[in-house]
Amino acid sequence: MDASAEAGGRATLSDYLAAERTLLAWIRTGLALMGFGFVVARFGLFLRQLQVAEHASSVQSYGLSLWFGTALIAAGIAVNLFSGWHHLRLIRTMELGQATRPHTTNLAVATSVFLALVGLGMAIYLLSARGTT
Repeated sequence: MDASAEAGGRATLSDYLAAERTLLAWIRTGLALMGFGFVVARFGLFLRQLQVAEHASSVQSYGLSLWFGTALIAAGIAVNLFSGWHHLRLIRTMELGQATRPHTTNLAVATSVFLALVGLGMAIYLLSARGTT
């Protein structure tokens, strides 16, 4: 933001464009989470089909990949909803001519912690599934 917007003046075009770029970046993040979640959810089905094709005597269940994938899809939906809500609040604040404070990075930190936990869970799951084969 430039100095005039911070001093309580009306937001400039560059402020609105910066807010829109931020929204679009979060939408891309949410879509990537949902796409990756779909791939993870279907990965268990793929592994099961490989076992059937190899005529394995016992077909192992890969149900946890469905839960990990669903969690990633839900996280993508939550990121998109929250970023849209935050964007609307920011635009409303700028239109009223109120001074906007630098936004916190709570969404970014929460998303990265969630992804780290899901990644850790997936790594543990894959190592335990590998050990049983």
